[in-house]
Amino acid sequence: MWLKPEEVLLKSALKLWVLERANRYFVLQRRRGYGEDGGGLAGLLMGTLDAVLDSTSKVAPFRILHQTPDSQVYWFIACGASREEITEHWDWLEHNVMKTLSVFDSNEDVTSFVQGKIRGLIAEEGKGSFIQEEDPEKFREAILKFEKCFGLAEQEKLVTYYSCSYWRGRVPCQGWLYLSTNFLSFYSFLLGAEIKLVISWDEISKLEKTSNVILTESIHVCSRGEDHYFSMFLHINETFLLMEQLANYAVRRLFDKETFESDLVLHDPLQITKRGLENRAHSEQFSAFFRLPKEETLQEVHECFLWVPFSHFNTLGKMCISENYVCFASQDGSLCSIIIPLREVIAVEKADPANKGVSISIKGKRAFRFTEVKDFEHLVAKLRIRSGTTSSPHHTASTEVATTSDSDNLVDYYEGQLMAGQKGGSSKTVSTEALMTVFHPQDADNLDSKMLKEKMKEQSWNILFVECGRGVSMFRTKKTRDLVLRGIPETLRGELWLLFSGAVNDMATNPGYYTELVEKSLGTCTLATDEIERDLRRSLPEHPAFQSDTGISALRRVLTAYAYRNPKIGYCQAMNILTSVLLLYAKEEEAFWLLVAVCERMLPDYFNRRIIGALVDQAVFEELIRDHLSQLTDHMTDMTFFSSVSLSWFLTLFISVLPIESAVSVIDCFFYDGIKAILQLGLAVLDYNMDKLLTCKDDAEAVTVLSRFFDSVTNKDSPLPQAVQQASNLNDTKSYHPKVDITDLIRESNEKYGDIRYEDVESMRCRNRLYVIQTLEVTTKQNVLRVVSQDVKFSPSDLEELYELFKKEHFLSCYWSANSPVLRHHDPSLPYLDQYRIDCQQFRVLYHLLSPWAHCANRDSLALWTFRLLDENADCLINFKEFACALDVMYNGSFIDKLKLLFKLHIPPAFTEVESLSPSKGDDLSKEELIHFSQLNVGKEKIDIQAYLKQWQDELLKKEENIKDLPRMNQFQFIQFSKTLYNLFHGDPEEELLYWAIATVTSLLLKMEEVGRRLQSPTSPAKSPASAADSSTGSQTMLKRDSAPEQTERRSVHSPRRDSQEWSFAFEQILASLLNEPALVRFFEKPLDIKAKVENAKTSQLKARTRV
Repeated sequence: MWLKPEEVLLKSALKLWVLERANRYFVLQRRRGYGEDGGGLAGLLMGTLDAVLDSTSKVAPFRILHQTPDSQVYWFIACGASREEITEHWDWLEHNVMKTLSVFDSNEDVTSFVQGKIRGLIAEEGKGSFIQEEDPEKFREAILKFEKCFGLAEQEKLVTYYSCSYWRGRVPCQGWLYLSTNFLSFYSFLLGAEIKLVISWDEISKLEKTSNVILTESIHVCSRGEDHYFSMFLHINETFLLMEQLANYAVRRLFDKETFESDLVLHDPLQITKRGLENRAHSEQFSAFFRLPKEETLQEVHECFLWVPFSHFNTLGKMCISENYVCFASQDGSLCSIIIPLREVIAVEKADPANKGVSISIKGKRAFRFTEVKDFEHLVAKLRIRSGTTSSPHHTASTEVATTSDSDNLVDYYEGQLMAGQKGGSSKTVSTEALMTVFHPQDADNLDSKMLKEKMKEQSWNILFVECGRGVSMFRTKKTRDLVLRGIPETLRGELWLLFSGAVNDMATNPGYYTELVEKSLGTCTLATDEIERDLRRSLPEHPAFQSDTGISALRRVLTAYAYRNPKIGYCQAMNILTSVLLLYAKEEEAFWLLVAVCERMLPDYFNRRIIGALVDQAVFEELIRDHLSQLTDHMTDMTFFSSVSLSWFLTLFISVLPIESAVSVIDCFFYDGIKAILQLGLAVLDYNMDKLLTCKDDAEAVTVLSRFFDSVTNKDSPLPQAVQQASNLNDTKSYHPKVDITDLIRESNEKYGDIRYEDVESMRCRNRLYVIQTLEVTTKQNVLRVVSQDVKFSPSDLEELYELFKKEHFLSCYWSANSPVLRHHDPSLPYLDQYRIDCQQFRVLYHLLSPWAHCANRDSLALWTFRLLDENADCLINFKEFACALDVMYNGSFIDKLKLLFKLHIPPAFTEVESLSPSKGDDLSKEELIHFSQLNVGKEKIDIQAYLKQWQDELLKKEENIKDLPRMNQFQFIQFSKTLYNLFHGDPEEELLYWAIATVTSLLLKMEEVGRRLQSPTSPAKSPASAADSSTGSQTMLKRDSAPEQTERRSVHSPRRDSQEWSFAFEQILASLLNEPALVRFFEKPLDIKAKVENAKTSQLKARTRV
C-alpha cells in the first residue's frame, strides 16, 4: 500500500528492520521477527509492539523507503502485508520511476518528484475507495491491518477503530477494536498469544456500559450466550454510541425489514461512515425532540440568545436549522423552545449588527430575535434563500417582537387548507367537524361547576396564547407543560394535539393528500379492510358517536386511508381504539395526520405484525421498575407479569383500561411528552398500588388489584355528559376502591418520576431492542427445531448447530449487497418454518461445507440437483426442514434411503443436463449458471392445492414411498448416475474394489436390459451378444474417463434426440444389482458423524462466503 511520504531516521530503526533489497534511491526492509528468520524472542517482541503501538509498523512487516545519496533522512513511502505485495510495489518503482530519476541534477528534485508521484498514486487509489475520514492516511493503514487480520470480504466496510483492552477472565489484553458494517472485531498479539475475535452484529443480544470493582467503566457485549468486556477507551461514550448504532442498523436490516426498507439513509451499507452515523444520531435526536418529520436532517447548530418578550430577558440556547425549520431550545431550566417553519417566514433581517442579531418575521405579525449568532450575516443570507424572502423596508418596522396574535389564525388557516383539498364531490365524503362537537355541543347557558372550571382552563390557555403566541411557532415553556398536566380544555384539545405531536407540519405540507387517499382507498378490498370492518363496531361502542353511521364512516375512512398509505403496517388491532378517540376531538383529516404521527414517529414499530416497538417499551418499563420500584421486583420473581399486564397500556395509551374522560388527559400528556409520559404514569400506577401488590400471592390476584384501581380512576372536572361517563364506568357501583382523580395521578407521576430524561429512554429503547428481537429469534428457532426434530435422526445439539449455520448463510448473503434479493426471503409474518429460506447459491455453499458427498468432482451438479429435488413448490427457495431432511438421509439414512436419494437426483424433476461452459473450470458452476439451472422447471409444475393437501396427508400418515412408484431411469441418466458413484468412491480406502464393483454392476445391468429388450421386441433388429458386450465395455470406458468436457462444448439444458429403442432402468433393478456387491453396501452403510463437518463449517463458513 502506498503511503503519504514521512521522514524516518534509518539509524534508529536498524535494530527493528532487516534489509532485503536496495538500490540508489530505494530500500526494501523486513520487520525483524517476520519471514525467513521468524519465531524466537525477536518475533514475539516485535509482534507485541506491532499490536500495541499505534504506528505504521503495526500494520505490515515490509516497507519501502526512499533515500538519496549522502543523506541521513529517509522517506517512508510504502508498506505491505506480504512479500508478494511489497515486491509488486518494488518492481513498479524499478520499472517506472528509476529511469526517470537519472535525469534530475539535484537530490532535492529527486525527492520532490518521488513525493509527488506517490501522492498522485494515493489520490488515484482513493477515487474508488470508501475512505471518508478525517485522517485518510491513518485510516488507510487501519483498513490494511483490518483486512490482513480478519480476511473478510473486500466489500466489508470499516467504519472506525479504537485502542482498548479485551478481558479474558481477569487478564486485560491490549489491542485494537474494529467496528465495521457487519462485524465487531478485536485483534491482540502479546508475547506470542494471539487473540482474534469476530462477532457479527446480528448475533449480539446485549450491549451496555457497565462498571464494577475491577472495571471502572467498560462495554459489555453478549453474543450467543458468551460475555465479552472491552475497557480502557479514550472516548467510551463515543465508542458505545457508534456500537449501538451499528448493532441497531444491522438488526433492523436483517430481522426487521418492514421498518428498514423505508429508511433510505442507511439502505446502502457501503455508504456508512463514522461521521455519517454521528450526523444521523444528531438528526434523529433533533427531529424527535421538536416532533418534526423524519425526513428532516440537522444541518447547522448555532449557540445564541433568544429574546423572550413575556419574560423580558435573553435566554441562552441552541438554534438548530434543518431544510425546512429553524428551531431553538434553551439550555437553562426554563425549558423554552420554539419551532419556526420556513413556510411561515415572511422576512429575515439583521436586527442588531453590533450584537450579531438575526430577526425572523412570520405570518401573524410575529417576530423572533436571536443575538450573538456566529457568522450571522451568512446565516441571514442562507435563510432568505431557503424561505424565499428578500430584505424589504416595510418589514423592518415589524422586527420588534410582537406578542399578540390572532387566536383564530391557526384554525382559519387549516380550515382553508382542508377546504382547498376538498373541492368537488369529495367534500361530501370527508367530515369537517370533530365528533365531540357534533354529538356533545357545549351549552353556553350551562354554568355548572364543571363548565365553570372548563371555562377557567380555556381562559388560562388564552392568556398563554397572548403571551407566547398561538400556532406552530408558539413559545413552549414550563407554564405550557403545567397547563397540559392539568388537562387541555375540550374545545382546544384537537388543535393542541395537532400542534404538540408535529402532525400540524405534515398536514400543512400535504394539502389535499388525505382527501386523495380517501378517494383511492374507497372500495378497495384487502385483508386490512376486512379486519377494519370487523373491528369498526368494537371501537368505543359505549360512545354515542360510534353508535351512528357518522362516526363509523369517519373511522372507516381514516383507517382505510392509512392502510392504503402504509401497507407495511396496514391495520393492526388497537389502531381502531386510538383513532376513535382522535376523531372525537379532531376533524377527520386532522385525526388521520395524528394517526400518522403516532404510528410512524411517536410509537415506532408498535403497529406491525410483531409489535416490536411495544415489546421494546415494555422492556424499558421493566428496567425502570427495577430502578425505581425495587420492592416490587424483589417480591415479583417473574418480571413477565409486568409485560403481560402493561401491553395494553402501551398499545392503547391507557384508553382500553381507563374511562374515556380520564384517558384523554393521558393522551394530552403523551402528545406533549411522548412515551415518557406513559412510562411515568405506569410507574405511578404501580407505586400507588404497591402495598396491595406486595400482598398478592399470584399474578391473577395482582391483575384484579390493578383492574379495580383503573375502574376507580375518575376525572372530576370532565365536562363530558354523564351518559358517556357512566357508560365507561359501569362497574363503579360494585367497586369499593377509593376514587382517584386522573389529574392528581398525572401530577404525582411527574413529581416522582419527572427526572426520567428523554435521552435515557431512547438509549434504553435502543439497548432493549437487541434483546427483544433476539428473544423473538430464539422463539422462532425453538419452534422450528421442535417441528424438524420429529423427522430427522440428528441429535438436538447437532440440529441446533445446523439451524444456526443455515440462518447464518442467509445473513451472509445480505451483508455486502445494497439491495440483496435474499432480504426478501425473510418474512416474519410467515410460519416459523418459512421465515428463513435459502436459494440455490446459498444451498451450494452449505452443501460444500456439510455434505459427506461434497468431495465429488461434480459436487456443483449434485448440489444443483439436490436443490431442485427439495424445491417441490418451484419457488427457487427451500426452508430448513427440507435442508435438514436431505442431510439426514446422507448421514443417517439406510443403504436403500441413500441409494433412493441418489436415484432421484438423476431423474426429473431434479435432474437437468449440464454441459461445460469453460473447460478450465471443470464441473464447477458459476453463480449465474447455478441460479439459471435452478430455475428451469424441467417436467415440474407448481403444486396445486389438491396435490399439496395429499402430500400433507401422506406426511401425517408417515406413508413410506413405494419404490415401484419411482419412474425409470433412461440410459443417459444412468450414465450420469454411474459417474456420480465413481466420484463418490474417490479417496475411499476400498476405492479400487468399489470401482470394480460398480463396473460389474454397470455391465450386468446393460446386459440384462439388452436381453430384456430383445425378448420384448422379437421382431426388431437386435444386436448380437458380441455387440452388446462391446456396448457395455464402451459404456464402462465412458464412465471411467475424466468428465472434463471438450473445448467446444457449452453448458446448456437440452433434450438430445434419443434412440426410440433406448434402454431404461427401474430402481428395483439397480438396487438388486448393487446389493450383490458387499463393498458397495459397506460404503453406504458406513456410519457418518456430522459433528466434525459442523465444527469445520462454523470456522470456514465466513471464508467460504467471502470467496464466493
